Amino acid sequence: MKDNPEGYWFKRKLYGYGWTPATREGWFITFGFLLAVLFVTLRVDESATDEEVLKLVLLPVFALVLVFLLIVYKTGERPKWMFGLSDKDTPPDVEEVE
Repeated sequence: MKDNPEGYWFKRKLYGYGWTPATREGWFITFGFLLAVLFVTLRVDESATDEEVLKLVLLPVFALVLVFLLIVYKTGERPKWMFGLSDKDTPPDVEEVE
């Protein structure tokens, strides 16, 4: 936990914008989200009309994404655009002992 002293479930990505799971709870939420989306998408058959697909797949998946993002935002670091570590984030060079 030395890289995560605040105990965030999700840490900011090193490059780009977004989060990555940092703890067991974060991974659990991520896998639960993926399983829920898989369950929702597999319950519709090929003969479903466009309206059925909207009701049975798109709206529930949209709701799941919103809930997932809310959880990640509440339990993760504040988002910001990252392009590697800044100078203040890099550890100082350690002198080698000969």
